[in-house]
Amino acid sequence: MKTQSAVIERLLKYRDVMQKMKGLGFVRVFSDNLADAVGVSPSLVRKDFSIFGLTGNKRGGYQMEELIAKLNIILGKDRKQKIIIIGCGKMGRALINYNGFPRVGIRVAAGFDSDPAVLDEAAPIPILHISKIKDFITEKGIQVAVLTVPEPSAQSIIDSLKKTCIKGVINFAPVSLRSSENFIIQNINVEQEIENIFYQIHFADGAASSGEESK
Repeated sequence: MKTQSAVIERLLKYRDVMQKMKGLGFVRVFSDNLADAVGVSPSLVRKDFSIFGLTGNKRGGYQMEELIAKLNIILGKDRKQKIIIIGCGKMGRALINYNGFPRVGIRVAAGFDSDPAVLDEAAPIPILHISKIKDFITEKGIQVAVLTVPEPSAQSIIDSLKKTCIKGVINFAPVSLRSSENFIIQNINVEQEIENIFYQIHFADGAASSGEESK
């Protein structure tokens, strides 16, 4: 699962690089170009592409528009990608209003919460009561949800979602939840990521100080 996830992550990066290059007027791209931009080896780029039968020309590289179109199909970008946000506090509302989603073909279909103060069925992106979530998921064919709820609520919501057609969850709740064979959970712990950055800065500063003292 981790290996597959890493490949998909790189394919997304390759596609984004090519989108930018296409905007600059380029029509062809080489594995070396993508490798430099993404920070991997050219052989890994070619290996990633070969997994999905994507081939280029040794001298002419890859035809960019054709490659982008094929990647979009592989990544599901040729279909509408609808998500729901569960938990419409500050983080949930920020995600609902995030203008980067439409740019990459993702549409927030609705938000869900149990707090009457945040519900707004008439909004451009409606915020509905959590009791309506199962019917909404079925009616709209939603497969991906974003979870921004307090820790005590997270597991029970996941258990409920597993009984619907949801197949994947991005979890921002401050608790690590486990994926299963048919239900993918991507845990994103913002606090931990920030702590990790501070640790890396502290470690780098410590290493620099040690280097200066040893001179």
